[in-house]
Amino acid sequence: MTAAEFIAKWSDATLRERQGSQEHFLDLCRLLGQPTPAEDDPHGERYCFERGATKAGGGDGWADVWRRGCFGWEYKGPHKDLNAAYRQLTIYASNLESPPYLVVSDMARIVIHTNWTNTVSRVIELSLEDLREPAKLDLLRQVFEGSERLKPSVNPQEMTSLVAQQFGVLGRRLQERGHQPRDVAHFLNRLVFCMFAEDAQLLPKKLFTRLIRNTERRPEQAAMQLDQLFATMRTGGFFGVDTIHWFNGGLFDEASALPLEAIDLKLIGDTSDEHDWSEIDPAVFGTLFEEALKATRQRAALGAHYTDRAKILKIVDPVIVWPLTAEWETALAEIKAHGATVKAAEVERRAVMDAAGEAMKVDPAAARAGEAARRKKLTAIARKRDAAFGAAKNRLEAFLSRLAAYRVLDPACGSGNFLYVALHALKDLELRAIIDAERAAGVPPPAPRVGLDCVRGIEIEAYAAELARVTLWIGDLQWMRKNGYSAYAEPILSKLEQIENRDALLNPDGTEAAWPKVDVIIGNPPFLGDRKMIADIGKDYVATLRKTYRGRVPASADFVTYWVEKAWRSVSGKADRRVGLVTTNSIRGGASRKVLAPIADANAVWEAWADEPWVLDGAAVRVSMIGFGQGFLERRLDGLAVDDINADLTSSTTDIVRAGKLAENTDRAFQGTISYGPFEIDGAEARRLLDQPQNPNGRSNSDVVKPWTNGQDITRRPSDSWIVFFDNSHTLADASLYEAPFALVEERVRPYRASKPNAELNNYWWRLWRARAELFAATAKVSRQIVTARVAKYRLFVWRDTIVVPDSATVAIARDDDTTFGILHSHFHELWSLRMGTWLGVGNDPRYTPSTTFETFPFPEGLTPNIPAADYADDPRAVAIAEAAKALNELREAWLNPADLVRIEPEVVAGYPDRLLPVSEQAAKVLKTRTLTNLYNQRPAWLDMAHKHLDAAVAAAYGWPADLADDEVLDRLFALNQERAAAERPAPEKPARKKADA
Repeated sequence: MTAAEFIAKWSDATLRERQGSQEHFLDLCRLLGQPTPAEDDPHGERYCFERGATKAGGGDGWADVWRRGCFGWEYKGPHKDLNAAYRQLTIYASNLESPPYLVVSDMARIVIHTNWTNTVSRVIELSLEDLREPAKLDLLRQVFEGSERLKPSVNPQEMTSLVAQQFGVLGRRLQERGHQPRDVAHFLNRLVFCMFAEDAQLLPKKLFTRLIRNTERRPEQAAMQLDQLFATMRTGGFFGVDTIHWFNGGLFDEASALPLEAIDLKLIGDTSDEHDWSEIDPAVFGTLFEEALKATRQRAALGAHYTDRAKILKIVDPVIVWPLTAEWETALAEIKAHGATVKAAEVERRAVMDAAGEAMKVDPAAARAGEAARRKKLTAIARKRDAAFGAAKNRLEAFLSRLAAYRVLDPACGSGNFLYVALHALKDLELRAIIDAERAAGVPPPAPRVGLDCVRGIEIEAYAAELARVTLWIGDLQWMRKNGYSAYAEPILSKLEQIENRDALLNPDGTEAAWPKVDVIIGNPPFLGDRKMIADIGKDYVATLRKTYRGRVPASADFVTYWVEKAWRSVSGKADRRVGLVTTNSIRGGASRKVLAPIADANAVWEAWADEPWVLDGAAVRVSMIGFGQGFLERRLDGLAVDDINADLTSSTTDIVRAGKLAENTDRAFQGTISYGPFEIDGAEARRLLDQPQNPNGRSNSDVVKPWTNGQDITRRPSDSWIVFFDNSHTLADASLYEAPFALVEERVRPYRASKPNAELNNYWWRLWRARAELFAATAKVSRQIVTARVAKYRLFVWRDTIVVPDSATVAIARDDDTTFGILHSHFHELWSLRMGTWLGVGNDPRYTPSTTFETFPFPEGLTPNIPAADYADDPRAVAIAEAAKALNELREAWLNPADLVRIEPEVVAGYPDRLLPVSEQAAKVLKTRTLTNLYNQRPAWLDMAHKHLDAAVAAAYGWPADLADDEVLDRLFALNQERAAAERPAPEKPARKKADA
């Protein structure tokens, strides 16, 4: 068939969809030289007509024509709504195995939609006359063959990221000219929406781009022209000869535009021309304006940054989509049953009518005599059919009303990413329900009702709240456009007053802030550790926050836990309410875990991802994702079904996070000092200070210049770092008597402290912020101390002289016996520390804490930290552990510092630890690679055997087999902890016996 023949045949065709669709497609096959379904696949397994299910009363399947890996094709009758056909294809694309092309046609037009996953969608429309062009015919052949030549090369996220870079340049320029960041951000928002509206055909064709291009040579006119456009978009009306829709929504309430230069206008015009802004991904909006936000945010880590949609769906799917889908499946089963009744009634009606026709042929008189009975029967059939149809329609209506009334809250919504994804999920489910009901029972599709009323947000930063509104406006309009709903009611933008610009935790008077009543709470609240809260959000605010939530959130818990606790309080006791939040992964341990404990105790955590990679302000971090609420039976942890989920986001019969602190372990382990300022100095400067004469007080600088160790000194090589150590015992007068060290602190630390709004820091600027007097009081009683890095890939313990000052990145243990060292370095203690500690950083390294890790660990009976080592010096168990521990340490030291590579040099101060120096430059290069981390990465056979020997000795001290499985070890350690904790608790007082009456 030639193109002319095809056009001539179908130009005047008036066949209905069902009559003409297959013939039209077969003619296309002949025109394009493509095989027909029957020729290519007689069994219809990969290429066929009528792919999928049918309606109760007959009709379309998922697609009128389908070819695996190529296309899904849906026909409509002449001049019918092709958008409706496209909606049907999109909702069932997964059933069609997600073909790369979705095609709709009314036999006069062919509209091709590209459908590759995560790409900008491309739409190509062909008329009959277009088929005279060989290039257009070749384009259709590519569709028939599933060619990738039409695949868009840029996905929406990449496009938006590129736009972000371009607009970041514009934003910086405007700020450099003295414009306030918030004004810049508001202006950029309006520009972005105008470009979206232009490409989404909400503004006249290329109106905005023409305005920008026309003012490039007269930039002084640009602001005035934009002012007029914004003002017209606010009210609707004429802009020149063009009619502008009424947008409203608040985005254009303040019409003033910022002055622009020619270079700015060229950038805006190029950006508008080069991209299809209707395809911008609103979920990436945070990235788009990150630069403008930085100078305006009131809190760190607002969440106003790009978060991958797949990550958000790990919250939205289990919290919103899956439960509502289950509800719909139940409703759909009922509708299908009603649809079957409708279909059966139609079959019965046709049978009665056919029988009447046959009767008229055989015996007309008898047939006429039975007319009344026949009408009665047909009336009964019609009633049954109408009742079933009405029931199906009502069941759909009930579900759609449920969706329309559904409310989702993000109480830290940032740029609106989570709400955007949730809105699309609800709208997709509504559309699916509409199409399912039409297929199952022929229910006419009603207009969608799920809209922006379904989402609620709270955001403390004014600009981010506006950004969230823009995200939701664009997201809603994109969905409508993609799914063929092109008629927009005016005003096009609703006010979105439910996106509130306020604090989610506190009212201005310091009382607890209220949250709106909703069905679901989702989001990504701010990530702030408890120690950063004061610096980032202010001492007064933190004090009020902790006071208001006292008894509910521990003072040392992370900031995010306030949202978790408040969300739990909102849904506790309500079986149909759910929460899904992204939190710091440290919520699994320490004080933060105490907020999860009551939720886990209520058996309410039903979905969790314990440890996931995330991006925060461009930095890689680790997070936990938690879903909770009451009334759920199925539980999933890290994507797998489990019976229960504990407060540390593990699943086991023994919830060891309930372990209590043991009095026998107290006052032995301490976090190192916190300097809060540049008190640290290098070895050369330290030795210069130590070589100086005595001070006016007759004391040497060695009183306050001490060796210093941090976590990296343990996991890598010692850095020869020192510290000027003025503690709480040093008054200003005392400190000043150490002339050179004091001068150094005054020069370096005092200005640093002065820049911090903290009275305690400034009033005592010469002192370390946390000098840990209790640590040094404990280590004064021992000859050496055990030190471990708080956060490290491996749990490593080392010996340090007691003169060494441990940094806050370490934990120091005031014991000097090899037995304690060996128990701590055993697999038993390592297992316990991994379960009881927390995790930190992109490497997800475990964090060791004195309280939750050391103080809860049950040492072998008789070898506990409260017993002097001399008391068990002759205990065979202690001796065996000590020998194994000493051997392990000596082997490690020999590997770290081989005798042929190092020389020993006494320190300049008598009694200070000797220095280990490389014997040559080559030795220094080799020693640089000799670190404990590298050693344990390699774990050579000798090291493994030394640890196994130590583990066997510790197992024997407990009286346990050496080959216990890890879970069994934890079970036994937890049982010991509980037994000892119970023994330490004072017995309840017996009530006084009541005296008998005299």
